[in-house]
Amino acid sequence: MKLAVIGADGQLGTDLMKLAPQAVGLTVADLDITDEAKSRVVLGQIKPAVVINTAAYNRVDDCEEKKELAYAVNAAGAGNIARICKELNAALVHLSTDYVFAGTKKTPYKETDNPDPTTVYGASKLAGEKEVSSTLSQHYIIRTSALFGTAGCLGKGGTNFVDVMVKKAQEGKLIKVVADEIVGPTYARDLAAKILQLIEQPEYGLYHVTNAGQCSWYEFAREILRLISSKTPLEPVSGTEFQAKAKRPAYSVLAHDHLKQLGLDDLRSWQDALKAYLQEKACLK
Repeated sequence: MKLAVIGADGQLGTDLMKLAPQAVGLTVADLDITDEAKSRVVLGQIKPAVVINTAAYNRVDDCEEKKELAYAVNAAGAGNIARICKELNAALVHLSTDYVFAGTKKTPYKETDNPDPTTVYGASKLAGEKEVSSTLSQHYIIRTSALFGTAGCLGKGGTNFVDVMVKKAQEGKLIKVVADEIVGPTYARDLAAKILQLIEQPEYGLYHVTNAGQCSWYEFAREILRLISSKTPLEPVSGTEFQAKAKRPAYSVLAHDHLKQLGLDDLRSWQDALKAYLQEKACLK
């Protein structure tokens, strides 16, 4: 099966290429999803059986001011790739986010729950989901959350929450972390492995894929500091203290009902995944 990975040098794309080195990796220099004509030429030359699109504009606060750019990449760009895949008779894996939900629930969001985004980022990603699902029947839409991987997020300067906490711990100053936003952390390597497992069987549709369990960002940070044996002081705070432009969901944990139906809901806990990540990054003493 010939694979093409769009965003191959990003956080998820890097791990996809590690696990599927035979795939054709495409960086933004190779393929800009907002340019449909050039994207058609590039993918037409490759003739992939499956395209995995990890490209996104995911600077959540910046999306509030750069709405046109967010929709150009996250919605129109997704539609471009879906149309090209349809022409090539290729399946498409499209990555989406927990931020399509408002965060008003107290239990994990199911794939069947109605999205209600409160941010431009979430709304643009939901629009991208609709572009893909309405254009191409051979699609996997994968929602995930709180991603961390060795390459870091290119859109956020090549870093992620875990790396930021490790760096702050090394500085030894008081760290303030939001305690009233609950998420499901996800190790990019585990997400990549699950995507590659999913495409082996043509069970197209919408899937939630995160590591097992949930925590607040504060609890996430506390576990990071515990694992690296840091005594750096950590203080829980409310999300309102940071006065972010975009209002994050208070609770955006994702249930894995559709994975369960396939017998594929076997992702390890976020704690075990975090430990494996820190070992991979050689951060553990």
